[in-house]
Amino acid sequence: MAAAGALVLTAACGGGDGGGDKESGSDGGTDSAATVQLPKLDGQKLQVAAVWTGTEQKNFGKVLDEFEKRTGAEVSFVPTGDSISTFLGTKIEGGEPPDVAMLPQVGALKQFAAKGWLKPADSAVKAQLGNNFSQGWQDLGAHEGKQYGVYFKAANKSLVWYNTAAFTNAGVQEPKTWDDFMTAARTLSDSGVAPVSVGGADGWTLTDWFENIYLSQAGPEKYDQLAAHEIKWTDPSVEQALKTLGDLFGDKTLIAGGQSGALQTEFPKSVTQAFAGGDQPEAAMVFEGDFVAGNITSDTDAKIGTDAKVFPFPAVGDESPVVSGGDVAVALKDGKGPQALLTFLASTDAAKIWAGAGGFISPNKELDLKAYPDDVQRGIAKALIDAGDDFRFDMSDQAPASFGGTKGAGEWKALQDFLKKPADVSGAQKQLEAEAAKAYKS
Repeated sequence: MAAAGALVLTAACGGGDGGGDKESGSDGGTDSAATVQLPKLDGQKLQVAAVWTGTEQKNFGKVLDEFEKRTGAEVSFVPTGDSISTFLGTKIEGGEPPDVAMLPQVGALKQFAAKGWLKPADSAVKAQLGNNFSQGWQDLGAHEGKQYGVYFKAANKSLVWYNTAAFTNAGVQEPKTWDDFMTAARTLSDSGVAPVSVGGADGWTLTDWFENIYLSQAGPEKYDQLAAHEIKWTDPSVEQALKTLGDLFGDKTLIAGGQSGALQTEFPKSVTQAFAGGDQPEAAMVFEGDFVAGNITSDTDAKIGTDAKVFPFPAVGDESPVVSGGDVAVALKDGKGPQALLTFLASTDAAKIWAGAGGFISPNKELDLKAYPDDVQRGIAKALIDAGDDFRFDMSDQAPASFGGTKGAGEWKALQDFLKKPADVSGAQKQLEAEAAKAYKS
């Protein structure tokens, strides 16, 4: 893919590139005809597995409800926990896989496809993908020339959300560079509020911190090399990025609860710390993707666009990074039902349902931007679509799951240990390289 460019979060009004949408949905869309035809599956039972819990599971449930209504199928949702590859591997080896899984790691898709665990997409799925997705997103769902996956949910992981009252009280503005970010953080600390909320109990949030700094500082070429383990984690570029991140993690006055508090804070709590409590929050900022909007809406009284605003991850190097993630739907069983669900998930009909609920960005370029609930989320979605293929996919999600996607192991654990001892850059590098070498070799 092309080099990452700067993300511009402008308020987007009006429709997307594909013109007006015609889809209907159970979440309150228009009354016009559906854009995709689905087969009748009366009484067929399907099982879908994903890591989603809470608000995300609830909103995905609305999408599955619409699929049931249109096809007559009965769909059950199975939460996998954070270690989805381990969960699915056990089910597959036991001969009882779910029909469809939503994989948060492209590395897992490639591993599963290489093992023959995935079923190729049929012509109906491919037709929807060809109409609705850029080539880059199609390629991410393919392996060795065969299409397996549908990227239903994307994530812009280069965002910092902030409490506007905390910024106003401290007299700080949205920072554009890392130096400005650190200066703003110290000013916020002096004003009496912890600047940054870090969800360190969930190791994946720490990988996102590292990736944004590394992409902006080392550049896209090095990023691609490290993602493929073509350079080692002991490379000087990794040292530089960890030192930069350590400047933040190593200052207890800049992190809500200090290092020990951050290590006990799960992602949902990291959001509420910044936006619950009105103009006296526990923290002023939280870094994470567009999906933060869903937690703000469901778990706090803050209003997006007024109480909660967002700015691009500050530029550490020449420009701000654009790191994207996403959840790819794959079929683990043969049959009309799994393929029909993938076809639906590749349509604008399905994307519109969750988009309207918030906390969701679709890589579907034909989805009308009016589907999103506010200008902030419309702007984030427009920036992702306008980027085309000009982004970098989450590095940890490209890695073997044992390194980049397993709770309490691999990169997640190594960066949690780094958060505990941010001065030990060399030790963190050695730990990361040892874990990576083992995972990529296997």
